[in-house]
Amino acid sequence: MRTIDDRIVHELNTTIPTASFVGKIDASQTCKELYQSLMDAHTNRERIIKNCIAQTSSVVKTLREEREKAQDDAALLKQLRKEQTKVFNERCRIHYKPPKSQ
Repeated sequence: MRTIDDRIVHELNTTIPTASFVGKIDASQTCKELYQSLMDAHTNRERIIKNCIAQTSSVVKTLREEREKAQDDAALLKQLRKEQTKVFNERCRIHYKPPKSQ
């Protein structure tokens, strides 16, 4: 999903003309198209991330509801904790790494 972002400098260098080619390429149109590609990619990435968060949150909600009904179910508790840890890692992995369990 980040390919266009990772290649932005390359894209600019290959699509925007140097002084000797200014009259041969419409730099305004090229920049407009590149900008639109970036915006489309960002919108698509945001939609996918939000969808992933919604799906994971839904799974955690369902597991919590099941846990309320069957509080003695160790397997269910383990699965709930696994999903919650997954959510934590997805949202916080860049900002904080918890200490390893002893």
